Amino acid sequence: MIAAFFNLLIFPGFLFLAIFGLAAEYIDRIIYARLQNRMGPPWFQPLADLIKLIAKEDVIPCEANPRMFKMMPILALTAAVTASFYIPLWGERALFSFNGDLVVVLYLLTIPTLTFFLGGWYSTSLFSKIGAMRAITQLFAYEVPLFICILAPALLANTWSLSEMAAFYAAHPFYWTFNLIGFGVALIAMLGKLEKVPFDIPEAETEIVAGTFTEYSGKLLGFFKLAIDVEAVVGASLLAAVFLPFGYGIGSYLGFVIYVAKVLFIICLLALSRTIFARLRIDQMMEFCWKYVAPLAFVQLVIDLALKGVLIR
Repeated sequence: MIAAFFNLLIFPGFLFLAIFGLAAEYIDRIIYARLQNRMGPPWFQPLADLIKLIAKEDVIPCEANPRMFKMMPILALTAAVTASFYIPLWGERALFSFNGDLVVVLYLLTIPTLTFFLGGWYSTSLFSKIGAMRAITQLFAYEVPLFICILAPALLANTWSLSEMAAFYAAHPFYWTFNLIGFGVALIAMLGKLEKVPFDIPEAETEIVAGTFTEYSGKLLGFFKLAIDVEAVVGASLLAAVFLPFGYGIGSYLGFVIYVAKVLFIICLLALSRTIFARLRIDQMMEFCWKYVAPLAFVQLVIDLALKGVLIR
């Protein structure tokens, strides 16, 4: 009982993910700044921002639905943290695993975007509603390619369990190279899921203030921001487990170091991507995902289906 409590709330649960998420945010911001020839924030800035928000008063608009307004940030953070329990981080077995947990993880990582939509919609602000509609519209553009490119390696491994996938690719060390197209697609989809440039149109500050989060302040805004940081780490952990499945079964300490390195590598790739591209309009984003990203995801699916018939007897 005490061990389960420790795992859920301390390590590798909420506290670890929160600290790692804040560290990942700092790395993302410092790389983004340096590539733009700026100094960037000090290392403690993400934590200072969170403390400042938690210390402030929550302001709820008069016409907003107070129950939905308050519940959405908590639901977003809970879903992101829960998804991590089914992902093998530095061992072949996740904290909780079963056949089909891959589908559960993808479902849980969809919930934060839905909470952004509902939170903005029930804020009743015009800016929030526009941001909410953009967020849910983007969801239908990047989510399908993301699902396809992540499920393709699962077909090759002949399992819907992330832990069994990790064991399969650990037993076949070079099979991960067959999924590099899917890795590229997943990185693009993660930019959309995290609403980072070039897919940050739901929170376009020059157009709609802060989009979905325009009416949020205090602890509620802090929980939303923390949920995004945790989602970035969990999403990067999912991509690391599926597309970079090495470093498992070599010892807890070395495995943990390799896990952190893989996640930070993905965070750096996301920071680099949002540095070299400009923001797309929502129609451009939809066209790009359906004309180019989705076909690439199908190519990855076909490759894995063909390889399954050749390699897996």
